[in-house]
Amino acid sequence: MSDIDYKDRGSLLNPLKSFAFFGRPAVTEAIEPRPASDNYRGFHVNDWTKCVGCSTCQKVCDNAAITMVRIPGLIADPVKGIRDERPAIDYGRCCWCGLCVDICPTGSLALSREYVHTCVDAELDSYFVLPDSSGMHGQHFEKGWAKTADADLVDLDRQKMPEMEPEQRIGNFAEMLLGYDDQQALLEASRCVQCGMCHDACPTHMHAPEYIRAIWEGKLEEAVAWIYQTNPFAHICGRVCTRRCEDACSIGHRGEPIAIRWLKRYAMDAVPHERVKQIALAGKVDTPTGKRVAIIGGGPAGLTAAFDLAKKGHAVTVFEALAEPGGMTRWGIPEYRLPYDRIDRDIDVIRSAGVDIRCNVRIGQDITLDQLRAGHDAVLLALGLQQGRQTRIPHSEHEKVFRAVDLLNKITANEPFDVPHCAVVIGGGNVAMDIARSLARLQKQQYGQVNVVVTALEEQQHFMADPDEIKEALEEGIVIRDQCGPQGCEIDAAGKLVGLKTWKVLSIFDENKRFAPRYDEAGETIHACDTVIEAIGQSADTSLLGDTLTEALEWNRGRIKVDADGRTSEAWLWSAGDMVNGPDVVHAVADGHRVATSIDAVLMEQKK
Repeated sequence: MSDIDYKDRGSLLNPLKSFAFFGRPAVTEAIEPRPASDNYRGFHVNDWTKCVGCSTCQKVCDNAAITMVRIPGLIADPVKGIRDERPAIDYGRCCWCGLCVDICPTGSLALSREYVHTCVDAELDSYFVLPDSSGMHGQHFEKGWAKTADADLVDLDRQKMPEMEPEQRIGNFAEMLLGYDDQQALLEASRCVQCGMCHDACPTHMHAPEYIRAIWEGKLEEAVAWIYQTNPFAHICGRVCTRRCEDACSIGHRGEPIAIRWLKRYAMDAVPHERVKQIALAGKVDTPTGKRVAIIGGGPAGLTAAFDLAKKGHAVTVFEALAEPGGMTRWGIPEYRLPYDRIDRDIDVIRSAGVDIRCNVRIGQDITLDQLRAGHDAVLLALGLQQGRQTRIPHSEHEKVFRAVDLLNKITANEPFDVPHCAVVIGGGNVAMDIARSLARLQKQQYGQVNVVVTALEEQQHFMADPDEIKEALEEGIVIRDQCGPQGCEIDAAGKLVGLKTWKVLSIFDENKRFAPRYDEAGETIHACDTVIEAIGQSADTSLLGDTLTEALEWNRGRIKVDADGRTSEAWLWSAGDMVNGPDVVHAVADGHRVATSIDAVLMEQKK
C-alpha cells in the first residue's frame, strides 16, 4: 500500500465539476497564421534579374539544402559572369540560418516572412522549391531577413594597389605599381567567395579560386602550382593580363571585383625563382619521344606551346627574329608596366623545360620554311603583330611620322632616336597610351617637361585603352583630345612637320555598324607638333610565307584561318596567337595550349 493519504486525492465527485463550464461562452480562437517578426526567416525569394547563378549560396550551405538547377531559356555568358542556373531549396534540410542571403554577391536572395506552405499536405516533395521574386504564394509576401550593412559577408572594396606618385614615376621607366604586401594579399584573397566565375571566363580556364584560396591559407607554393597548371606566363599575366576573369567576378556586381591579376603577381613574386622552376616542371616526361617540332615566333602563344610539348618529351626549337624572346610583351609593352626581368623569369622556366630558343633567326632569310618542314615533324606559326598600321592621311609618309610599335621597339632595344619636343599620338588604345607615356618619360628626362597630345575618334569614355592607363596618362601630364578625326599632317614651306589637322567626329559607324566616320569641318583643329605617331592597330608580317604558301592557306580578313585545334588548311602547319585571334596575352596562352594538345596527338599517333 502507498503511504499517500487518500484524503489528499480529492473527492470522487471532482470530475463532475467540468459540467459547470458547458453553459459558458467559448474563449478559444481559431488557428490562423500570425504576423511574423520583421526579421523572421521564412521561405526564400530570389530576384532572377539580379541572380547570376554563381552557386555561392550552394557552397556556403552546411546542410546541403541548395541545389543549382539549369533553367532552359536563361542566358549563359561566361565572359560576363552569368550562368543559366538558379538555386532550388530543399526545405527538409534548410535550417533558415540565412548564410545564403548574407553571402550572396549580387544581393538577389532574401528570406520572406512566409512560413505556411499550402501545398505540403498534397505533395510531400513540394518542399523542394525553386524560389523566384514572386515568393511562395505569388507576390503575397513581405521580406524578412535580407542583406543589409550588418548582414553582409561580402567585402565589396578591394585592396588598393600601392603605386608611385606621378611626379616620382614620370622621369623614369621603373615599375610604377609596387605590388601587395602580405597583409594586403591576405585581405584581398579573403574577399573571394570561390564561385568560379573567373575560371569560366578565362581563356585558359585558370584555377583562380584555387590559387586565391591557397594565398589566403598562406600556401604560396601551392598557389604557384595551381597557376602553372594553365599558364607558363605567370609573371607577365600577373601584370598585363586583360583580366577577363575580373570582369566576370560575382563580387563586381555590387562592389569591386577581386584583384585576381594582382594576387597572381603577389604569389609569383613571393616564391623564389628556382623553386618556381621546380614546381613548374613537375610531371615533365623524361623519356624523349624522338619527335621534333619547329615553332616560328617567340611570343606567348609559341612559347606556351613549346613549354607544353617539351614537357611531353618532344624536341622543340623556337625561331625568333628579334634579339630576345617574349614577342610583343617584351617589344611592345613599356618596362614601367612590365619589367624585363619578370619576362626573363617566365622564359627561363620555359627554357628549363628543354626548349631551344634561337634568336636573331629570320625565316626566309637565315632558314627557309621548306627546310623547317623537312627537318621537323610539325611546324607552328605563331607571329605577333609587330607591324603598325598607317592612317594614309595626306603627308603621313613624312620622316617625322612614326608607327607606335616601331618606337616602342626602339625604346626596348635602347636604340637612340630623336626624342620629339612636341608629339601628337593618333589612337585611343593601350598602344597609344603606352607610346604617349613612354615619350612623356623621355621628354621629362631630356627636356624637363612633358608635351604629348593623344587624339582619337572616340569619346574618352569609349576609348579601347584600359581606364587605368587613361587615368595614369592624365596624371602624368598627357593631354587627351577625343572626337578628333585625323585629316592630314601639316607641313611648312621648308618641308618641316608642324602639326596634325583634325576635324570633330560626329559619328564613327553608319546605320549598318560599318566603319564610316562623319566629320564636322567647322570643328577643325591644328595640333602643333614636330612628330606624329600612328597607333591605330597592328598586323603580322607574313612575307616569310612566300607567295605559294600564302595562296594555299585560307584567310579570314587578313588573319590565318584555322580549325578548332589550330590547324591551318595545310596539314603540316599549325598557327596560333595574335596573327589568328588578335592581340591578347592570355588568349595567346590559351591558343598555345590548344595547338600543343593537337600537335602532341598527331605526333603520338605517328609513333604507333
